[in-house]
Amino acid sequence: MMLALLLAAALAAGAPATQQLRVERSFDSMGTTYTIAAYGDDRFALESAIDNAFEEARRLDHLLSNYREDSEWSKVNRLASHEAVPVSQELFDLLAKCVEYSRASEGSFDITVGPLMKVWGFYKGTGRVPHRAEIRDAMARIGWQNIQLDAKARTVRFLREGLNIDPGGIGKGYAVDRMVDVLRKGGLGSAIISAGRSSIYGIGAPPNEPRGWRVTLPDPRKLDKDVLEVFLKNESMSTSGTSEKFFTAGGQVYSHIMDPRTGFPAQGMLAVSVMAPKTLDSEAWTKPYFVMGRSWTERHRPKEFRVFLCEDRSEIACVSLP
Repeated sequence: MMLALLLAAALAAGAPATQQLRVERSFDSMGTTYTIAAYGDDRFALESAIDNAFEEARRLDHLLSNYREDSEWSKVNRLASHEAVPVSQELFDLLAKCVEYSRASEGSFDITVGPLMKVWGFYKGTGRVPHRAEIRDAMARIGWQNIQLDAKARTVRFLREGLNIDPGGIGKGYAVDRMVDVLRKGGLGSAIISAGRSSIYGIGAPPNEPRGWRVTLPDPRKLDKDVLEVFLKNESMSTSGTSEKFFTAGGQVYSHIMDPRTGFPAQGMLAVSVMAPKTLDSEAWTKPYFVMGRSWTERHRPKEFRVFLCEDRSEIACVSLP
């Protein structure tokens, strides 16, 4: 919901008064849809750069997808509980970054959270409140501290049986950053990339808008009203919110944003948007800021990050942290 509206607003803002060509295309990969819109003077150059960016997304699908049995990510999940698994430098560096996020976020970011998502029913899309015993069992099979990385041997080992890593919190952000690199190498200076409904990156600025790509965020409770307007210029924006996946039980709303430390969906927040130089960072940090709340976020966010939070109160309270 959220990023679809964001992208529509951003593309609408790019309507050119000049005669620059505009090319827009979409491609499905890694379980989501990537959309690129770009401006330039040479249609062949635009088409070629976009083709190469989508080819990079296809390559990453073979590396990071947990839906493909032949991906390197899936190989780690199959074998790492039993042996140290040699991996490519690219995957090792990405997993090391995930461990770094977990440590810095006090465990509120955790790529091993899959068993909890499963018992709460979010993988099937319906949602359910599990029994306490189910939560305890899932908690026994998660924990980022149980990912053992050996930089010298370049191997990954899981120290707990049943551990499983999920790229859902970082895969799209990483792919967008890689696609941005490809587009820039192809000579593109004005483009916007979105990954599904969670992450977006603006390269340069569209014609007629030197401030960058205009993006708006709707009110989490009143979707016909905007609560945020930003301009992305060589910057990313990622959003997580309760409206993406949720269910209601016993008068309580449970969102898909899990607190790995408690085993329960996080409470107290409706939406978090993070604007950062790298999409990997903006995507990864939306969930810790959602889980940990405004006070923690104010103390721990890097100075180069802009964060927008909408807290869950009787009257919605949204605040920007510039």
